[in-house]
Amino acid sequence: MTVVDEARAAAGLLTILPVGRREIPAGSEAGAVLWFPLVGSLVGVLAAAAYGLGEALLGSLYGAAFALTVSAIVTGGLHHDGLADTADGLGVRGDLTRRLAAMRDSGIGAYGALALVAYALLATAALARLSPPDAAGALVCGHTLGRWAALAQLTFVVPAREDGLGAAFSATLPGFALGSAVAVAITLVAGGFLAGLSAIAGAALAAAAMALLARRAVGGRTGDTLGAAVLVTELVVYSVLAAYLVT
Repeated sequence: MTVVDEARAAAGLLTILPVGRREIPAGSEAGAVLWFPLVGSLVGVLAAAAYGLGEALLGSLYGAAFALTVSAIVTGGLHHDGLADTADGLGVRGDLTRRLAAMRDSGIGAYGALALVAYALLATAALARLSPPDAAGALVCGHTLGRWAALAQLTFVVPAREDGLGAAFSATLPGFALGSAVAVAITLVAGGFLAGLSAIAGAALAAAAMALLARRAVGGRTGDTLGAAVLVTELVVYSVLAAYLVT
């Protein structure tokens, strides 16, 4: 599998962009996941453009909400589904088997709905506090570091079950180091040096917390815990930048 095929496979998995989906041969998964942060930055650029349009039309609050809506559409709601399913699984009382079964249910329960509403409200509120240039940069940072958090979970957390998206992909330590370097570079450029460092610190804490949660709550990673890690990390990045940049 060529580098271009790996990039197209990652973009085809994480977005609905017409890049032409590529099946990933066994043994090539680690190469494809290295593109996750870069694909995230692309989605972040599209979200930033949507923010600029929405802010120009109806102000910062509308711009923030419009940007998050466009992001959800471009990603096909993949990460939102993961967040909702993870929240529903955590709301189940019982052993790991019952939690995993709840996460596989195609319906959305009360906990899942609450998680999606909380994410939308909190992310919109954080982005709306920022100036238009800072909000655009935050969107790129958040989307990049959110996908980096998924890369981290693929590297350091074992699959919770033998099938599913969580088991279909994996990452190596050298690959994680390379992906981290790309994510850090993009974040520092998009957010500025000091603000970027604060965003990276927040993302690292969020990624570690979500990895620990996946291990303890469901016994490892699944496609749903990966999606949850993406959105929780995004939210933390927006919140950190709003706190750092707004005086």
